[in-house]
Amino acid sequence: MLRLLVIAALLSLGCKLIFGRWPWEYLRGASTRQRAIERARQLLGVDQGAKRQQIVEAHKRLVAMVHPDRGGTNEQVHEANAARDLLLAELPPEIPS
Repeated sequence: MLRLLVIAALLSLGCKLIFGRWPWEYLRGASTRQRAIERARQLLGVDQGAKRQQIVEAHKRLVAMVHPDRGGTNEQVHEANAARDLLLAELPPEIPS
């Protein structure tokens, strides 16, 4: 029994040293904010490294499709706006040149 505990401790320590995270941290999953950001990326159809211009253009395309005048709903427009705002808030601040 003691041998199993020592092996488990060594494996846990090895995982922390190699991957930078404890094994039980992999069980938690992503935070609520990270899940919201991923959902916003999927909704707008942009990649993780998308720049401001790409996010704004994707938002315009989506709003053009879901606008109430085109058969969409106000809720869809609000969801697109929230996705755009969330992704823009995640970008690093722009440095003026």
